[in-house]
Amino acid sequence: MLPIIFVVPIVQLIILVHAATFEMKHIKMYVVDNDMSATSRKLVSKFSGSPFYKIKFVSFSYPDAEKCLQNGSVDVVLRIPVHFERDLFKADEAKVQLSVNAINGVSAGLIYAYSNQIISSLNRELISKNISVVENTMAPENINVSYTHWYNPQLNYKTFMVPGILVLLVTLIGLFLAGMNVVREKEIGTIEQINVTPIKKYQFMAGKLIPFWIIALFELAFGLTLGKLLFNIPMVGNLGLVFLSAAVYLIAVLGMGLFISTLANTQQQAMFLSFFFMIVFLLMSGLFTSIESMPNWAQQFNRINPIAYFIKIMRMVLLKGFGFSDIKYEFFALIIIGLSVLTLAVRRYSKVA
Repeated sequence: MLPIIFVVPIVQLIILVHAATFEMKHIKMYVVDNDMSATSRKLVSKFSGSPFYKIKFVSFSYPDAEKCLQNGSVDVVLRIPVHFERDLFKADEAKVQLSVNAINGVSAGLIYAYSNQIISSLNRELISKNISVVENTMAPENINVSYTHWYNPQLNYKTFMVPGILVLLVTLIGLFLAGMNVVREKEIGTIEQINVTPIKKYQFMAGKLIPFWIIALFELAFGLTLGKLLFNIPMVGNLGLVFLSAAVYLIAVLGMGLFISTLANTQQQAMFLSFFFMIVFLLMSGLFTSIESMPNWAQQFNRINPIAYFIKIMRMVLLKGFGFSDIKYEFFALIIIGLSVLTLAVRRYSKVA
């Protein structure tokens, strides 16, 4: 258990925060510029100057570019047709073609969004420079839009992911260790000795729950410290509210682990059951994808998903500085889930003398 408690959380925090990201950088692009005009070169330079794109090939043959797209050598092909600049200034309309590798739908959507922003920015520049002004009229003024991103000004994906990864670490400690605890007593044969003692069932469960409850809170504090030192995540809200919510959340997670341990007869069975429930709850919790984008049945399922509630609390408090009144629904939902699961675990445990 010691490696699970101390080594696994550190490794997961350092690795997963860098790996679990939807940002795309170094997108491999193939440019087919059949116009070779000043405007087409300006468009290509905008892509090459972006930190998200890496122009890997340049040629005049679209079939060659399509072959590279099909064999995975590039992610997107930018095709600029002949007379692109002429059509743009004479007909006020010109077309470019983007061919995106859409095997991964999420990546294709991001590539299209990035590319569309770059092309739109060039379009706005050309309109502002070449707009014709009718004689005896006032020249139109350009509209300059200044904007800021709330809660994550630098658009750093690590800021969004670290609170969610911390929830994963706390869940790992609570669910896996609590799930293997009672089962270990069964495997080594000490459960019979415990059963003949005069302690009550709830006292036995409390003795199995409280140590891991304390350890998990310590892991959360350690993870927050690492997150601040390594990734400089903002901690806008009240940390006391974070730990209060974590204390309630851990009751739910530990209760699930103890309930699993009453069902399993070996540690291997307990680990498989814990892994199954953890994967289902984690993938539907909103850690990687937005809950609002899920089907309605999945959103309804998340009403009994404690991980979804705690991830939301962590992000709301740490990144937005929300108070108790803003998270009271999630907080009381965790209380209800925790008490329900813990009661079920205590009743499920059979203490036979």
